[in-house]
Amino acid sequence: MSKKKSKGEDEAGQVLAEGSQARPDEVADVKPKKKGKADEGAAPVDRAKNAEPHPEEVTKPKPKMALKDYEDELARLEIELIKLQEWIKAQGLKVVVIFEGRDAAGKGGTIKTITECLNPRICRVVALGVPTEREKSQWYFQRYVAHLPAAGEMVLFDRSWYNRAGVERVMGFCTEDEYREYLRSCPEFERMLVRAGIILIKYWFSVSDEEQERRFRARMEEPTKRWKISPMDMESRKRWVEYSKAKDAMLATTDIKQAPWSVVNSNDKRRARLNVISHLLSQIPYEDTTPEKIELPPRQADGGYVRPPITDQTFVPEVF
Repeated sequence: MSKKKSKGEDEAGQVLAEGSQARPDEVADVKPKKKGKADEGAAPVDRAKNAEPHPEEVTKPKPKMALKDYEDELARLEIELIKLQEWIKAQGLKVVVIFEGRDAAGKGGTIKTITECLNPRICRVVALGVPTEREKSQWYFQRYVAHLPAAGEMVLFDRSWYNRAGVERVMGFCTEDEYREYLRSCPEFERMLVRAGIILIKYWFSVSDEEQERRFRARMEEPTKRWKISPMDMESRKRWVEYSKAKDAMLATTDIKQAPWSVVNSNDKRRARLNVISHLLSQIPYEDTTPEKIELPPRQADGGYVRPPITDQTFVPEVF
């Protein structure tokens, strides 16, 4: 008896089959496979956790986390993030964390929370804009490769090479051939990164239709958040189902053992941030290598030094 395919697998398989001149073995490469040589030594993937929660499950209300409880737990996790940062630096690890998901799902807020207490020279954020004409002519993954980490660095991608699987696919910014080639190439590209010693962690932020609408309306009413709303966001809102189908195909094709997807229920921002940080810390075994306490040395004596007149300097006006 043949195994029934998931909706995402059907979508991915259909895209690759329609009009494709690829050999059967090429098409098979982009479908979920049984364990083979490429997957030896990889951790098993929990498929259940990678399915986007059913709307009724996502919207099932939980008691809102009190601000004090959130801040107390965040303070504890920030200490652990610093320990992880120092371990990455000391061991020369190369870490890539990908943040993908619906618009207004909380990706940016989670990234900001992670980086707030970290050294930007060790942990940096990559959020690329629309590709230039020159970049459009390059190998698709080329502009992302330039931002991969060196030893002792962690890079957080606020959207990534998965743009082709989502917005480019739905909005028609790539051809069918480009999309089919992407589905073939992406899993192998990521396996290549892992073989090169990069720790690759991928998060998909899932938000319910109702919560996304609430956040969109809040952004429209709040002047300091209005810049987060773009015409593309409004268009994606109208194409909710098309984005869901594209997401299903993406997860079915790129949820590989070496770099599985982890889905984040982000209806509650506070809980989502804490859950992601906690999960991130669990993905990289680390030890406490924070430096010993430093004693402040005495300041150098003036030694006859005379400061120039204060009128020779230009100061910021003290308006407040």
